[in-house]
Formats: sequence, C-alpha cells, structure tokens
Amino acid sequence: MKTRTLMALVATTTAAALLAACSGGTKADSGGGSRTLTLASVDQGSVEDVVKAFEKANPGVKVRYTTSGADQYQQQIRTQLSSGTAPDVMSVWPGDGNPAATHVLAEPGYLRDLSDQPWAARMPPAIKSVAQYEGKTYNAIFGQNGIGAVYNQQAMAKAGLTPPDTWTKLLAFCRDAKAKGTPAFALGIQDNWVTQLALYALVATTVYGPDRDFDQKMQAGQATFAKSPWTAALDKYLTMEKTGCFQKNPLGTNYEASQQLAAGGRTLGIIQGNWVIALLKQKNPQGTFTLKPLPATDEPSQVLIPAAAGAGYGINAKAKNKELALKFVTFVMSAEGMNLFVKKQGGLPSLPDTGFEADPSLTELSQFIGANRTVPFMDQLWPNPKVQQTMLSGLQEIFSGQSTPQDLLKEMDTDYKAGS
Repeated sequence: MKTRTLMALVATTTAAALLAACSGGTKADSGGGSRTLTLASVDQGSVEDVVKAFEKANPGVKVRYTTSGADQYQQQIRTQLSSGTAPDVMSVWPGDGNPAATHVLAEPGYLRDLSDQPWAARMPPAIKSVAQYEGKTYNAIFGQNGIGAVYNQQAMAKAGLTPPDTWTKLLAFCRDAKAKGTPAFALGIQDNWVTQLALYALVATTVYGPDRDFDQKMQAGQATFAKSPWTAALDKYLTMEKTGCFQKNPLGTNYEASQQLAAGGRTLGIIQGNWVIALLKQKNPQGTFTLKPLPATDEPSQVLIPAAAGAGYGINAKAKNKELALKFVTFVMSAEGMNLFVKKQGGLPSLPDTGFEADPSLTELSQFIGANRTVPFMDQLWPNPKVQQTMLSGLQEIFSGQSTPQDLLKEMDTDYKAGS
C-alpha cells in the first residue's frame, strides 16, 4: 500500500543518513585507538549516565556513542552489520520479534557469544530464554519492563479524576477527560513502533487472561490471530480512539511530541512502557508519574500486564575493540551499572540481589510481576520479525482508514505461518 511504500523510502533514506551520523554527531567524541569504544543505543535519556560512569571507572577510556529511536535504529543496524560499519556494542532486543532482536542478529553470526560471562548463568529462566539463540547467550539484558498507562499525577489531580480499574470505567474516564478539555492519553503513532503498545496492553488481558497457552497453540497451528480474541483486543483499541481517549491526530504526533503532551499535562497520561517515565521526568522534573495497568475487562482481578525483558546490549562479532566492548557489557550487567540504568529508566533489574529499590511509580508493576500476572511482550515469541512489521504498518493504515482489523490479522497470520 502507499503507506508501506513511503515507509520503505523513508527507511532507506534514514539508514543512509544514520550510517553517516555514526562517525559523528553531537554525542560522538572524536578519536580512535584501543581506548575508544563505539556504541549505538536506543536508551535515550539513560545510557548517557551509564557511559559517564563507565568512563569514570576506566580512566582514559572514551565512548563514542549515538542514540536514536527504535524505528531509526532497527532500520540502520542490519545495514551497518552487513557492511562492516557497525559499532562495537549495540542495543539488541530479546527474542525474535524485530530486525534487531537476539535471534535475528545471532543467526547470521553478527553477535559475540556471551555464554562464558558470569552474569549469563544468573539470568532468570524467563529472561535467559529470550537472551539466547540455540542455547547460547548473546544479549546482556539488564532490565525488565512493563507496558501500561502512565499517569501525570498533577494533571489527574487538576482534572479531579482517578485511574480506572475496569474497561467500563476506562471509557468513562476518557469521556470525562475529553469533556474537561484534557485528553486521557497521548498517542504518538507517527513513529510506527508506538502503535503496538496500547494494543499489547489490551491483548495481555483479552487474549491471555482466558488462555495462558495461546502462544503454544499458535506455534502448534491450533490458533490464529484472525480467529482469536486478538479481534476483540483490536476492537477495544479502536473503541478507545472513537471514544476520544487520545489527542487529535495521533498519526501526526511522534513519540517525542507525545512525551511533551503527557509531561506538560496537556494529556492526563500516556500508554507506554515504563521507560518513558525517565523521559517525562526530564521534561517535567517537578512532575510525578505512575504506571498502572490498562484495564480491558470489568473484572479487575483478571487484568494482566505485558511485562518482559527489555532491550539489552550485544557485542559485534567483528568489534574493532573487543576488550573494551566486553568490559562495557560487564559494567552494564554489574550491580552498579544495572541499577544506574534501571533507576534512570524507571525499570526493574533483570538479575536478583542487586540491592535495587524500585521507584514508587513502579509499585503496581512490581506487584504484578511478583503475582505472576504478566505475559511476555507478544512479538518476543513470534517466529520472525515480519509479523511485527506487518502489524505496525497495518495499525497505521487502520488509523488512516486504508485497512481493516480483519485484513491486518489475516496478513499477520500469513507472516506467522511463514515461520523463521
């Protein structure tokens, strides 16, 4: 469709621009040699402090780094790896769900095997399973993340509203917020990766609440997207849009602009991962932000949260400075590095016994994880990244009136059945 053609053109142009930017930019330090590490990261707003701490712990070492959004990063990293221009260390997602995920990058040999590192054996089974490819660990996953409704507490108090805990109350909340002139949630789906987050939050309860074995049934060919409660979850997503839960023109709003809306109280919150909390606090240091479940049922006890391993770091198998690359990843997985990262992001550490005290904004996320009321991010268990890419572009097309939910789910089924 027209949208996909345009996105492909943008992807090509962006990749070329970012390839050029990798050797410079406002955050890149000039210089080279064995004391210089190159790094590409999607952890905007948090990796900066980790880099500073790493350089302080290693006098004389410089880290040349670039940060970018997920869409840009995923478009560029495979091109860099195949052309031999990739950095020493790079962000890598868990599982197999996108172009920069563990399986996708490890299979062609782009990543260094990290199985011999002490922290690899300490990973909890659920996290280790998505950090590995064919039994070997390739991804240094430092944090756990959750997706939900992040509320601006000051904006909520001003509106005189409280977080809803049922689906019916959620729609009423959206109507009340709209009536007060402040939309409930910011939605920045000009960046297509954002389209999935509200849907995942709804799918967690709608699909996995009644059937925790849904992924196994999909893998066995006993279930499909198009003939499952995914249809109900997608309908709820569109019902939220029709009810006025989001600001005007979500397709014309990017991720950065959506943060501005939520941080400044021009919306009451934003449906995002907990990583957005650090970015909101940067934009509004006096603000208080809290992550709550997004309800998709009228039974609060049945609500689930998508929570899973977040993006970690992998080492380029052809890194120019392998020693420093390993030292950086070791620092990331140390108690100091891990706690610094997750505190800055508003997340939770992936390894136990780090001495980390969770931010109060994550109290409910911690409780849901402890009570086993979470499900993995859906794409982490899909057999190839094409399923997710079809979903992301298809959701944009639905919001622009170019496609339908049933067409999208059928396309996702086709890609899923294609296998790895």
